[in-house]
Amino acid sequence: MVLSNISTCTVEDVASSGNAVRFFQLYVYKRRDISAQIVQRAEKSGYKAIVLTVDAPRLGRREADIENRFMSSHFACNGCTSVVVLSTDVNSDEGSKVEAFVKETFDASLCWEDIEWLKSITNLPILFKGVLTHEVARKAVEVGVAGIVVSNHGGRQLDYTPTTISVLEEVVDAVGGKVHVLLDEGVRRGTDVILLHVGRPVIYDLAAKGERWIIEMLKDVFELTMALCGCPGVMDITRSHVRTECDELHSML
Repeated sequence: MVLSNISTCTVEDVASSGNAVRFFQLYVYKRRDISAQIVQRAEKSGYKAIVLTVDAPRLGRREADIENRFMSSHFACNGCTSVVVLSTDVNSDEGSKVEAFVKETFDASLCWEDIEWLKSITNLPILFKGVLTHEVARKAVEVGVAGIVVSNHGGRQLDYTPTTISVLEEVVDAVGGKVHVLLDEGVRRGTDVILLHVGRPVIYDLAAKGERWIIEMLKDVFELTMALCGCPGVMDITRSHVRTECDELHSML
């Protein structure tokens, strides 16, 4: 599965770049008509789900971006993004222009009731991305999402947010098998795959060499890890093979 959102490529470009199952990551804009247009284009282009990003109503204080006056491709040229009606003329005398862009364009009023709005404009299943607690996980199930993506936005949004692997079990237990639970970041090598699913590394590989290289590498290390853990097959991997931060703490008490 490849998770994509809007960058210098159009929705259609990404959809046609390979044979992977693609989910579309949606940031909701203040202009809901633009968000609706993006969703409809993703659906027509063959995406299999809409992943609603809920952990970025405002951009976190990304100090490196502020110091470097970071500018994303959204500001590189008029019309370079797939949504050309968005203004790319963002005034920011100091700091990150991405922060200014998010403040001017993203809808910080996004709330639980907006899940119904999103359902009204698409037939695709909706996944809820940015979940770190059992309370939010249960509420997401109540409002009728098809799945949950455990994510801390790469740790860039808020200091001291927990690692995704440390809260994954809590979220899985909370939903009780009612919806699918995915995890957005943390996978860097095959040994991680025994715990999680693959996300961002596939994007890196797509940009550099093509999807197959990273998948084959992860597959080889994953199979080796299974063998060294005494697991002949995937179904033999159990909770006993996972040691979390909570387990470490309990062992010290």
